[in-house]
Amino acid sequence: MTGERYDTIIVGGGPAGLTAGIYTAREQLRTLLLEKAICGGWPLLTATIENYPGFPEGISGAELAARFKAQAERFGVEIREREEAVALDLSGGKIGVETARGSWRGRSLILAPGCRMKKLGLPGEEELAGRGVSYCAVCDGPLYRGREVAVIGGGNVALEEALFLTRFAARVHLIHRRDRFRGEKLVAAELEKTGKARFLLKSVPVAIGGKDGVESITVRRTETGKEETVPVEAVFVFVGVEPNTGFIRETVRLNGDGFIVTDPAGKTSADGVFAAGDAREGNVRQIAAACGEGVAAAMAVRKLLVEY
Repeated sequence: MTGERYDTIIVGGGPAGLTAGIYTAREQLRTLLLEKAICGGWPLLTATIENYPGFPEGISGAELAARFKAQAERFGVEIREREEAVALDLSGGKIGVETARGSWRGRSLILAPGCRMKKLGLPGEEELAGRGVSYCAVCDGPLYRGREVAVIGGGNVALEEALFLTRFAARVHLIHRRDRFRGEKLVAAELEKTGKARFLLKSVPVAIGGKDGVESITVRRTETGKEETVPVEAVFVFVGVEPNTGFIRETVRLNGDGFIVTDPAGKTSADGVFAAGDAREGNVRQIAAACGEGVAAAMAVRKLLVEY
C-alpha cells in the first residue's frame, strides 16, 4: 500500500462516480477517483443527450462528461485516469484498491465501474471487429457515409445509435428479434421519419460475412425460418451490457449476472464499501439515475465517516 490514505476511493469515472466525488469532496472528504480509461462513461459514446434535466435543447455527450469532470476537479477530487482497478483488499478491516501502478488505501470505497457492451458470438463478429463490426456508432458511424449499415438490438441504445447513423449512412437496417422495439416509441418514430431506416423485426442475426471487412449480415426470420443475406459495410451491435465487476468477484456479493448487490442506500456486502451506477443491481442505466445513485452512495459515506 502507498503511505497515503484517502477518506474515500471511487472506482469509475462515469456519471455515478463523478457525482459521488462531487458530493464527497464538497464534504471535505479526501477523495481519489480511479478511471481505467478517461472520465465520462457512456455519455462519451453518445452524440446528443436529450433526456438529461436542465438541457432543453440537448447537449453532446462529450460536453456533459467534460462538465461532470470539471465540477469534480473544482471541488478537489483527485482524478487518476488510465489507472484501472484490478483487485480489492478488504482483509483485516482494511480497504485497499490495487492497480497496475500501485495500491491505494481508503476509509471507504464507492464502486462505480460501469458496464461494457455485450457481444453476440456470431460467426464473423470477432474476426471483423474493428473492420466493420463496432459497438460505438459515435466512434465509427462517420466512416460509413453514404453506405448501408446494420444495427442489432431493440432497446433505447440501439434506437438512438441507429438514429445517429442515419446522419451518415445511406440506409440503416435495424434488426430485432421481437415484434416491437423495447426502446422509446418517440425515437422509433423519428427513425421512421428519416426514410433511411429499414426495420427487420422478428429477425435474428445468424452470421456476419466478409473477408477484409464487413460485406453482409445474414438474418433469420423467427416465424418462418427463412434466411436473408443483407449487403452492408458495417454492423453495429447493441444487445445489452455486462458489468465490469470481474475484479471484485471474490470480495463483494454479486448476482448471477455479475451486478453488485446493494441495499437501497448503495451499501454492498462489505463494510465501508458502496456501489452506484450501471454495475449495481437494479440500475435502469440512465444518466440521471446513475447521478442519483452516486449521490446516495456519497451520502452513505458521509454518514459513515462524518456523522459517527
